[in-house]
Amino acid sequence: MDIKVPLHAIAHGRAGDKGNTSNISVIPYLSKSYFYLLSQVTEGKVFEIFRHKGVTAVKRYELPNFPALNFVIKDALEGGVNGSLALDSHGKTLSFFLLGELKVILPEECLPNGSPYHNQRHGIRKNWTGF
Repeated sequence: MDIKVPLHAIAHGRAGDKGNTSNISVIPYLSKSYFYLLSQVTEGKVFEIFRHKGVTAVKRYELPNFPALNFVIKDALEGGVNGSLALDSHGKTLSFFLLGELKVILPEECLPNGSPYHNQRHGIRKNWTGF
């Protein structure tokens, strides 16, 4: 059965920043999830999630042997970490935002063991109000 879950249910992120550019890697917990990420975690979707921050470009790099996706996001940090008035605009906070905002549809067997999203209709926990 396919379910819809937030990206954080099947992947974790690593992030960094340099100047006004953020770098976010999305790494699936299970390698079999990687192929679903390829089709659903796109440059266009990442761009839309960060559009409100004034992003001008998103480039995706595929790392199938790792497996992971790496996104380089231009102008995502409102002038850069030291120049921004944002409370915490570092790349790591943007990775958490991406993992929570982007939803993916995939077979339930792509969820890691112990996931609270197992056996949940539409992948949404009944007591979860985070999205």
